[in-house]
Amino acid sequence: MLIWLILVPVIAAACIGLLKAPGRLTAMLSAAISLILGVLAVLAPECCRECLSSTCGTPLQLTLALPLSKIMVLLSILVTFGAVAGMKAPNADAERSWAISALLISTGAIGAFMSDNIIAFYGFHELALIPTFIMIGCYGRGDRRHIAWTATIYLGLASMVLLAGLLLLCAEMHAWSFTAMAASVQAGIMPASTCTIAALLIVGFGALVSLFPFHTWAAPAYACAPAPIAMLHAGVLKKFGLYGLFTLAYIFGNKCEALFGCWNNWLLVMLLGNVLWVGYVTISQTRLDLMLGNSSVMHMGYIFLAFAAYVACNGNNELAIQGAALLMLAHGLTIALLFLLTGQVEAQTRTLELDSMGGLGTKLPALGFLFGLAGMASIGLPLLANFVGEFTVFVSCFAGWQPAASTCDCWLGSVANFFGGLGPVQLATIGALWGLVISAIYMLRAFRNIFEGPVGTASERATGLTKLDIVAACFLAVFIVLFGICPPTCLL
Repeated sequence: MLIWLILVPVIAAACIGLLKAPGRLTAMLSAAISLILGVLAVLAPECCRECLSSTCGTPLQLTLALPLSKIMVLLSILVTFGAVAGMKAPNADAERSWAISALLISTGAIGAFMSDNIIAFYGFHELALIPTFIMIGCYGRGDRRHIAWTATIYLGLASMVLLAGLLLLCAEMHAWSFTAMAASVQAGIMPASTCTIAALLIVGFGALVSLFPFHTWAAPAYACAPAPIAMLHAGVLKKFGLYGLFTLAYIFGNKCEALFGCWNNWLLVMLLGNVLWVGYVTISQTRLDLMLGNSSVMHMGYIFLAFAAYVACNGNNELAIQGAALLMLAHGLTIALLFLLTGQVEAQTRTLELDSMGGLGTKLPALGFLFGLAGMASIGLPLLANFVGEFTVFVSCFAGWQPAASTCDCWLGSVANFFGGLGPVQLATIGALWGLVISAIYMLRAFRNIFEGPVGTASERATGLTKLDIVAACFLAVFIVLFGICPPTCLL
């Protein structure tokens, strides 16, 4: 039953908190059970999946029938297992807190991705935010309390804006679930306040995803958070906003442009801010954790590009949804692995300053190989998971395009005509392609500074990874390679 994907981590968290069960061991057992149940629910034949979900119609209305649900649940259970397996807390009390928080974040994310009821969808996400703030404030590095409060204020305001947008949409559509909303659209019902609703949804969901210029909370929060929390938030929970936007756009189908179209060109400008502005900020970072935090923000621009392409085609662009789904899965696994390896680098060298390390590959070749694999995936190397998603997104942006004069009446349409009939989405895509070069610059520089050259003072401290450290990292690395060779398009 799908309900057990929510109950298992909650029961495990209760055992850790109330019965003082071992944190890491209990969390690993819970994550393993969830992994088995999740794989059965996602990959089982249709008849078995109906059996698994047959008792879940009330009161939470859990489902895997929404277009991105299966991919997002798969991502959640994979990253959760990697996060709890690679957990390295400073003491037993901290280990229990880390484990409880990781399980609750996983519960909230999975619950949101399986919820048909829109209020439950929103509520599960809010549940997952609470342990994130607590963990950053209590166990983060650097100025953790200031960073925790900043993230709380940003995400709290974003959640309020989002709630206003969802309530207005549901009230005008007379539907409080995704299924009922789809039926309302089929019946020809459309909201009256489309531009207002679209603005609230884009700002609310966008700020949660760190859409430029509402992104400044994200990189410091990920850099400050303990590795398992950064893995789960940047790898999984951050996809909530994109999941919500794509789900609503898919439900509205060939009417999605009527809902989101009035802001689509502004969205293109904002996503270019993610790719280019934040990309250059990423290059300037001197700490590995901040570099990865900004990198995660930057890569969200590609997925927003797929959303803009879907809206511009008025829902007639299946490649956009496929590319976004594959890229969300790939990015979640890749950034989770990179944050896991960052925690291991810090544990070995006692620093994350890029200029303070060097030659760590000589001391820890397995760590160097795994980091290189994750880094190459992040910059879109073929045969690794990110390449498939990014390539599909870029191709989807030219779906249905013909080299003719743009029909867009805005200033962006005039610019498009100047460039030979390229539409706003195509122009934005050409600009976003420069992000591939930016990614290669900062990732290759980081690998060189950490793992190559003479052994630095910090790298001399390295003593070696444990078997569980390697297993946790290899677990995620295997799926990055597997989904690069054989993308799970059957789940879409």
